[in-house]
Formats: sequence, structure tokens, C-alpha cells
Amino acid sequence: MKKAAGTLFILALLGVAAFAFFLWMQGPTYQPPQVMPSDVPPPTAAVEGAIRYPLPETQNESLPALGKSDSVAFAMLSELVGGAAAKQFFQPQEIIRRIVVTVDNLPRPIVSAQMMPTTPVPGKFRINGKSENLTMAETNFKRYTPFVRLLDLVDAKQLAEAYIRFYPLFQSAYRDLGYPKGYFNDRLVVVIDHVLAAPPSEGKIALVQPHIFYKYADPELESLSAGHKLMIRMGNDNAQRVKAKLREIRGELVKGSVTPQRQ
Repeated sequence: MKKAAGTLFILALLGVAAFAFFLWMQGPTYQPPQVMPSDVPPPTAAVEGAIRYPLPETQNESLPALGKSDSVAFAMLSELVGGAAAKQFFQPQEIIRRIVVTVDNLPRPIVSAQMMPTTPVPGKFRINGKSENLTMAETNFKRYTPFVRLLDLVDAKQLAEAYIRFYPLFQSAYRDLGYPKGYFNDRLVVVIDHVLAAPPSEGKIALVQPHIFYKYADPELESLSAGHKLMIRMGNDNAQRVKAKLREIRGELVKGSVTPQRQ
């Protein structure tokens, strides 16, 4: 049961979804979602029907249906992080579906705040300077260090074993998004690779405030995906630790994969 809880928690962090809600709500470039995830055209790989990274099939008759999995998923999170922490940081409804939606959206321009698996945490996005000399304050990075420490404690092999056991629920949620021939593990690996490719930040990060919300002054930074912006906002030190753990997890997710298979 603890392994299963670890799976849910790490996937929430992946794509570092646990950070994403308050980053988008309090950081620069947040925008209210204009479309629901199902309105976004699926990635090409999701509709081709080829499984690139197949997982071992398991028989787990004790799994509830996706629509009835909230209590089990939340109980597992409570067992892992404690009941108080689970209530403080996680949404109790549609946990698995929220994780899948967030992972799927990280390579896109916007992450849907309505579908985040986490709740906002205290604290505000901090800036330095005034007027035309605004920069992101490095004190923001410290807000995310506790989450990175939790990520450091996750055993990649145990996580993969639990993920495989509960994979049917994640696959069901992914197909409900509008990917009838998609394979969530393939999408997960793609998203991990995307996050790993996030550029490091260099020096002070300049901001502008054309209206209410802050934006990056550098057009190249402003055009980055939600996942890449996420890595920049947590700071290089935290980002490197997250990337190191993601490489371990990726290795477990693709273990045994040789050639693409057809569904």
C-alpha cells in the first residue's frame, strides 16, 4: 500500500505537478485556462497506436474503477505523508485524473489550474526592483526545497513497481482525455524527457508587468512550455535535483522496452 502511495505522490511531483498549482497561481505568466484538456489536440504519438515503452501486464482485481478510486487514492496519500499533510497539499477529488491531466499538459503553454492535484501553499511570488528593473527574487526558490527533499527520498525501483500495479487507473484516465489509442506510460516518458530538456536559468531573471501578471522580459523564456518555466522558477539547484531523480525514474519506466508494440 505504501508503494502505491509513493506512485501517486511522485506522479503528482512529476512533471512536478505538486509545485505547478502555486507556481502558476502566484508566478509570472499565469493565465486562467481557456480550454479544457479534452479540447487540446492530442500529440501525434498518442494517436498512432504504437506502444514504445510497454509495461508488464498485471492482474489486480482489487483495483476500484477510476470513478470510485478517490477514497483509496487519498487514503494511500494519507498513509505516505500523513493525514494532515495530505489534506493540506492534495485535492481529495479525482486525484488520479488530475495527475494525468497535469502530466499531459506540462509540455503545453498552459497548465489547467482547475485540474491540479495539489492545493495552493502559503506565500507570495517575490520580486526585486521597481518599474523597468524587475527581477525574480531568489527567495522564491526556497519555497520549493521541501518538496524536492521529499522527491529525493523516493526509491525509483519501488515507485516503478507500484506504478505498474496501479497502471490501469492511469491508463483509463488518459484515454478519457480523448486518447483512445494512447498509452499513458509513453506520454509520461515523453514528458519526463521534455522536463529534462528544460534550460537552466542564467543570472537574474528579468520580468515585466504589462498588466496584472508578471511575464518574462526575455521573449525566449516567455515562449517556453509550462514544464520548462516550472523548472526555471524553482531555481537551478532544485531543478538539478529533480532532474537527477527523474532520470532514475525514467530508467525504471523504460526497462525491458526493446521495440515498439501495437495495441
